[in-house]
Amino acid sequence: MICSIIPPYMLRRLAAQHEPRLRVIARAAKESLLHIKNLQAVRALPVPVPVPTARQAKPGPPKRTIYDAGSAEALPGKLVRKEKGPATGDAAADEAYDGLGETHALYAEAFSRNSIDGAGLKLDATVHYGELYDNAFWNGSQMVFGDGDGEIFQRFTKSLSVIGHELAHGVTQYTAALAYRNQAGALNESMSDVFGSLVEQYAKKQSAAEASWLIGEGLFTDAVQGAALRSMKAPGTAYDDDVLGKDPQPDSMDKYVRTTADNGGVHINSGIPNRAFSLVALELGGNAWEAPGQIWYNTLSSGSLPATCTFGRFAKATVASAEELFGAGSNEHDAVRKAWETVKVKL
Repeated sequence: MICSIIPPYMLRRLAAQHEPRLRVIARAAKESLLHIKNLQAVRALPVPVPVPTARQAKPGPPKRTIYDAGSAEALPGKLVRKEKGPATGDAAADEAYDGLGETHALYAEAFSRNSIDGAGLKLDATVHYGELYDNAFWNGSQMVFGDGDGEIFQRFTKSLSVIGHELAHGVTQYTAALAYRNQAGALNESMSDVFGSLVEQYAKKQSAAEASWLIGEGLFTDAVQGAALRSMKAPGTAYDDDVLGKDPQPDSMDKYVRTTADNGGVHINSGIPNRAFSLVALELGGNAWEAPGQIWYNTLSSGSLPATCTFGRFAKATVASAEELFGAGSNEHDAVRKAWETVKVKL
């Protein structure tokens, strides 16, 4: 499955713009929509073999390779930087290199995970993909970044949470392998937002209270009335713009969006479990990659989640993980239960 950072509903809205001043934006959005559709039609990923946490090799150093597509759409492109190689001076290539390293560091140091697959997977990325390409995606084996259209989106390497988000799809691919549809798909997206946010917080050494809890902060140009693609702390408030419209994410099951679009609303309904995680982190205080992150990571990598996991099943699993790690009746256990009750997911 091709997992991209820009939700289809956002691209469809941009593609439908008819004003002359928005012609470039509309064309870029149409091309991005068609491209992802074509990739998904031709690419069938093999079923990943999960790597149990207890059997992982000791985390080693990252193995990064950065390529430049030169505005073409052939992967991987021209090699421009290898592990321990000097900076290129190209902002996108160097941001991608650094972002891959920050992501590797979170998993290695906070979760003792040996790269994305738990077994030392090489981290490859291609920058400058396509012309005015409005997206970044994980294709099952590597990261790909577009440069944006310059009117709505800037280059996609500018946001560390985007890099962390897309690589987290790889972690899910090798652990729970959550189906990319309906509630399981929304959980898949939420896992990427959770760990994408943690990558950024860990790199900046921010506490839960200091963090912005925004996904894709810095992607929008100054012309957009919005802070980011999504807000984990306050779903539905990330942007409110004449061109993009208003952030449609719900913050509780009362507002759950039932739709057949976007694989059953995977990018929309992810706001509900996203908020649950931020509530746990803010309730406990301190660093979100510690107790909250350990609970979510333990749940994701436990091997107990079905591919078609529902919000309720996942919520119960996080409560069980909190009890396993910290004990029944602990602050951590109570915070997890309270968070799911707040977003009205039944345990």
